[in-house]
Amino acid sequence: MNAPIPGIQPTTYIGTDTPRPNAKRLLAGRGRFVDDLRLPRELHAAFVRSPHAHARITRLNLDPARRAKGVFWCGAGADVAKAVSPWVATLSHFKGMKSAPQYAVALGRVTWQGEAVAVVVAQTRAQAEDAALLVEVDYEPLPAVTDMETALDPGTPVIHPDLGDNLAFTRGVDTGGVAEVFAKAHVVVEDIFRFGRHTGVCLEPRAITADYNASENQLTVWLNNQAPHMMRDIFARHLEIPEANVRVIAPDVGGSFGIKVHVYPDEMAVVGVARLLGRPIRYSADRLESMSTDIHAREHRVRARLAADRDGRILAFELDDLTGIGPYSVYPRTSAVEGNQVVNLTGGPYDFKHYLANLRVVFQNKTPTCQYRAVGHPIAVAVTEGLVDHAAQKLGLDPAEFRRRNLIADDAYPYTSASGMKFEALSHHACLEKLKQLMDYDALRAEQKALRAKGIHRGIGLAALIEVTNPSAAFYGVGGARISSQDGCTLRLEPTGWVTALTGVTEQGQGTEGAIAQVVASSVGIPVEHVKVITGDTDTTPYGGGTWASRGAGIGGEAALQAGHDLKRNILALAGVILTRDAAGLDLRQGSIVDAATGESLLSLAEAARIGQYRPDTLPREFSPQLSVTRQYGQRDWPFVFTNGISASYVEVDAETGFVKLLKHWMVEDCGTIINPLLVDEQIRGGIAQGIGAAMWEEILYDDEGNLKNGNLADYLLPMAAEMPDMVVGHVETPTRSSELGAKGAGEAGTAGAPGAVMNAINDALSPFGARVTEMPFTPERLLKALGKV
Repeated sequence: MNAPIPGIQPTTYIGTDTPRPNAKRLLAGRGRFVDDLRLPRELHAAFVRSPHAHARITRLNLDPARRAKGVFWCGAGADVAKAVSPWVATLSHFKGMKSAPQYAVALGRVTWQGEAVAVVVAQTRAQAEDAALLVEVDYEPLPAVTDMETALDPGTPVIHPDLGDNLAFTRGVDTGGVAEVFAKAHVVVEDIFRFGRHTGVCLEPRAITADYNASENQLTVWLNNQAPHMMRDIFARHLEIPEANVRVIAPDVGGSFGIKVHVYPDEMAVVGVARLLGRPIRYSADRLESMSTDIHAREHRVRARLAADRDGRILAFELDDLTGIGPYSVYPRTSAVEGNQVVNLTGGPYDFKHYLANLRVVFQNKTPTCQYRAVGHPIAVAVTEGLVDHAAQKLGLDPAEFRRRNLIADDAYPYTSASGMKFEALSHHACLEKLKQLMDYDALRAEQKALRAKGIHRGIGLAALIEVTNPSAAFYGVGGARISSQDGCTLRLEPTGWVTALTGVTEQGQGTEGAIAQVVASSVGIPVEHVKVITGDTDTTPYGGGTWASRGAGIGGEAALQAGHDLKRNILALAGVILTRDAAGLDLRQGSIVDAATGESLLSLAEAARIGQYRPDTLPREFSPQLSVTRQYGQRDWPFVFTNGISASYVEVDAETGFVKLLKHWMVEDCGTIINPLLVDEQIRGGIAQGIGAAMWEEILYDDEGNLKNGNLADYLLPMAAEMPDMVVGHVETPTRSSELGAKGAGEAGTAGAPGAVMNAINDALSPFGARVTEMPFTPERLLKALGKV
């Protein structure tokens, strides 16, 4: 007798290594990037940029450029200002923050090397760039403020005299009793940490095409940006066009890392010129422009100390953070967020009660800084974990054991940190134990000891971390920024039985399309191949915040999940009418309407969709099929949904040359429900590579006059594949209860933890020599200085 044939069983794609749907198209060279766009009557913009960090413009002659071949229009700051109003980047919940009005093109004075002073528009890019070289500009150089250590000193020039001084923002945290705790502590360790200013170096530079239709007062902007709806609002307000008449399209984007979530003056100028001329205007930054105009990040000097008792329990942290942000706070997110995050996150994984922190954010005559991948996290983690290792060494404790004694217990949640951060549920101890198993920690320590006896100096470094994800309106909305903390998803059942998903989160190369497709397929009950995802168009996608702060899966994914539930209910209601059966006894599995109890296929989804779309006349008059749904989701239970994890690095240091060889890197992370392990591991490995770059090579260098010394990829060093260690990734899953999906973010943990882990590994290798390094990047020269050899 033959065994009964089982019915169609429920299938979920959540938690599976499903290939991203856009991968083949991109690999085949069929990507559609902003610079691929061609419009009738389009013109090209090029910018004349200041060679000085701080100077007064005494003469600007555009006539030679106007006479050049192919030139259509030339304009200075006052010309562009007729179309684009200036902006000031502050947030009201950052009390006392200040910044000066910023214009799309400089008016009268330049404040960093690379600031635009004029724009030239021509028939081709080459003509525009050649003509820009003909613009005559005379400057009166002014004293440049480059050293953040002296930016607030008496006698230092004030960059914006109307502001009174060079202090953009300050913030303090004091739980009380900190001085007394340090005075009585058994062990106090103190270090000064310095972090090299660096930038994102996206594979695809910034690009924009703007087209203004005067007959309809309609503006369309193609922009490789992470937050199209945010930019629509900004273009509408600063060009005084009704928001409904502004469309922003973000097509395929070749990497962002936070670089493409800000307002850039040159992009605002392009949009303003498009309105002035009534012609499509396009601009793509070249790599040299990107190095001096893309936002920079992470220039911090941190003095910090830690107090512990004789049992190895952390008692207190004290922190003084000084950071330089360039001449303006960047719009609309502001340049105070990074330093604010350092204050919030320092000491975050650990159970202690006393905390004293002071933050000063100062203006400089350098490229503006703002949010870049893992905003503030690498600084906070490196400071925290550097002090933790230093304290463990002073107490004679193994670094892993010292962490075990101090990490917040996995059953201690909800928990409020000394800085006031609220944690829903984290898994520090589970992550630590899993990491030790993955790396075979005890065996690695034994290997290290044996090699050290042979004169081979290897080091093991750990770095525990917390990561801000799924932010609520507490991040920006409460400060008055028109940046949405919610996102939406619209699902439309096509007559073929496929589903089109339109989502407000954007695809930047991180796999948003794939993750949303998996959630929709799982919640609706269809093959993932039958889901088409559309992102990045403000005219078609629901309003949303876009991609930043590791929110795509947690916020956008939850909106997609709820939309999927609604669409499935509507489909089953339609199927119940068609089949004259109770919809409660039906299910939708792999594109078939089935008996929920037996799995027997009763009707194909394609047939149900055909009837619903083309033959509603065959349905009862009182029933109207609803085959399109939209759901919004914004996380409101917590200010932020934190993830956690721990990184480990294994390195070998040549004490004669100062060179460091990266041998292996591990990371265990808890990002809640994992939608696609393959994508998560890709994100973590990519983040680790960026974190290692910050630790080992990347640093924007200026001279005392504010001249950029290494604004090219020959002199600005990036991590290369040959230098990367093997990376082993593990996971613990603690779903957030703030959503049904339970997903947290995963995009920034690798970047957050890697620099601190590498630093601790290097210092572990240097410990026999009594040397320590705390200034990134860890160049051979800095290691040799620590060793007393140069």
